[in-house]
Amino acid sequence: MHEIIFWSIIAIIVLDFLFENYLDYLNTTRMSKKLPDEVKDIYDEEKYKKQQAYQKENQRFGMITGTFSFVLILVMFLFYGFAYVDSLVGGITSNSILAALLFFGILMFASDILNIPFSIYDTFVIEEKYGFNKTTPKTFVFDQLKGWLLGAIIGGGLLALVIFIYQKTQNMFWIYAWLVVAVFSIFMSMFYSNLIVPLFNKQTPLKEGELRTAIEEFAQKVGFKLDNIFVIDGSKRSAKANAYFTGLGPKKRIVLYDTLINDMETDELVAVLAHEIGHYKKNHIIQGLIISLIQTGIVLFIFSLLIDSPLLSRALGVEEPNFHIGLIAFGILYSPVSFVLGIFMNKLSRKNEYQADAFAAKNYKPEALASALKKLSVKNLSNLTPHPRYVFFNYSHPPLLQRLRHLRKFE
Repeated sequence: MHEIIFWSIIAIIVLDFLFENYLDYLNTTRMSKKLPDEVKDIYDEEKYKKQQAYQKENQRFGMITGTFSFVLILVMFLFYGFAYVDSLVGGITSNSILAALLFFGILMFASDILNIPFSIYDTFVIEEKYGFNKTTPKTFVFDQLKGWLLGAIIGGGLLALVIFIYQKTQNMFWIYAWLVVAVFSIFMSMFYSNLIVPLFNKQTPLKEGELRTAIEEFAQKVGFKLDNIFVIDGSKRSAKANAYFTGLGPKKRIVLYDTLINDMETDELVAVLAHEIGHYKKNHIIQGLIISLIQTGIVLFIFSLLIDSPLLSRALGVEEPNFHIGLIAFGILYSPVSFVLGIFMNKLSRKNEYQADAFAAKNYKPEALASALKKLSVKNLSNLTPHPRYVFFNYSHPPLLQRLRHLRKFE
C-alpha cells in the first residue's frame, strides 16, 4: 500500500508541473504586438514592446526555475532524500520537537541556498534590465538574513508549539492546534505592519497637505474611521508601485508606496484608497480571515487522522512514523484539494476586487480609478492580455482590461 502512496505522490508532482507549464504556454499564445485600444492614451508603442519583452523574459525564467524546483523535489522523493535528512537529525537528537525543527531547518536552508542564484539573477539582471531594481547587494543580503531569522523564530516557534500540543493531546491535537493558529493569524493580521514590516521597510505617517486632506474627507464621507495613513519606502527595493490595506479594528491602516505617490495625481490616489476602503466596507478582510481559519481547521483535522500512519512514513522510506515525515507526505497528497480550494479563493478574490472597484466608482470617481489602474499597469509592465484559463487558475485580481470595462458602467 505504501508503494501506491509513493507513486501517487510522484504522479501529483509530475501532473502539477505539466499543468503549470501548459498554462504558461497558453499565456504566451495571447501575446500580441497590437496595443489594446483601452490603454492607447497612456501606452506608446515602445513602452508596449518593452512590456511584451518583460513578460516573455519572465515566462522563460519562470520555466527554468520551475523545472529546477520540479527536478529537485522529484530527486528528493525518488532517492529518499527526506529519509536521509530524517536519519541525519535522528543521529543528532531523539527529541521529536528538536528533530522536526532541525529537519525543516535543513530543508528550508538548503532550498534557499540553491535558489539564491535564481533570486540574484531575477533581481540584478531581469529587474535591473527593465528599470525596476533599486535593491543594493547589501539590502539583498540583509533581507535574506532577516528572512531566515524570522523563519526560525516565528515558523520554528509555531511548529514547536504545534508538535508539543500533539504530544500532550493526541486525538484532540487538531482542535488545540487550530486555536493556536487562529490566535496567531488574528494577531499577525492586527500587528504585522507594526512588528514585521519595520524590519524591512520604513513606514512614515502621510504628511499634512492636499493628499491627506482629500483622503480624510473621502473617509469621513463614507463613514470610515481612518487615523493611520502611512507611506512605505518601496523605492528602496523596486520602482514598482502598490498600495494595500492591513490590520483590524483600531490597528487598521492604509499603506501607500512612495513610488505610487510620485506617479499619480491626488484624485487617482484617493480613488486607489477608495478601492482599499471598499474592501473593508464590504467585509472582505474578515471574510478572507474566516475562510482561511476554516480551511486551516479542516486541514489539521484530516492531518490528525493520518499523522501516525506508517504508510505515509514508509512511502518516504522511513519505517517509524514521526510528525515531520508525515507532514511532508500529507502536504503533497493534500495539494490537489488545496489546488481546488485555490481556484475557489481566486474566483472569490476577483469578485471582491470588482466589488471594491464598484464601491470606489460609486462613492468617488470611476474615471480617476480607471486612470490609476492604467498607470499602475504601465508602471509595473503588467500583462494586459493573459489567457482566460491562466486567469481562472492563477489570478487573484481581474486583468486590467476587464476591470476597465467594468468601471465604464459607472461613468
